[in-house]
Amino acid sequence: MKDKIILLVEDNPDDEELTLRTLKKHHIMNEVIVAHDGAEALEYLFGDGKDSDGNGRERPVLIMLDIKLPRISGLEVLKHIRGDHRTKYLPVVILTSSDEDRDLVESYRLGANSYVRKPVNFLEFQNAVQQLTLYWLLLNEAPSMTRGHHG
Repeated sequence: MKDKIILLVEDNPDDEELTLRTLKKHHIMNEVIVAHDGAEALEYLFGDGKDSDGNGRERPVLIMLDIKLPRISGLEVLKHIRGDHRTKYLPVVILTSSDEDRDLVESYRLGANSYVRKPVNFLEFQNAVQQLTLYWLLLNEAPSMTRGHHG
């Protein structure tokens, strides 16, 4: 069985590197798939379902989603995730530098599980990523995706 996959949707290379380093530092060894814009994220989640070797893709168990993304915004990605029966219950954590209240309100309206503003302080950021990941991977119980809808 493959490790549980985390989908990180992040267009800022510094924030991507910091997130990946934080996960590794705290011994979170899950495979992390990185999408650099909203279109890449949607392709991973809803594309043909095959990786480059033609094998079936594993669905992530956690999506860490930035809002300000090129091509397709994080809020649009969230809308698609919640609108599809295959992904509607996946935990989605908004991890953003946006300080606009309307982004916060809209994220929750669209079904985000959590909304975290990226702290500029390195240690605060590491702490937030560690706590979020441990909670969503270890403590949270989600409904099984294998029951009910297929397809």
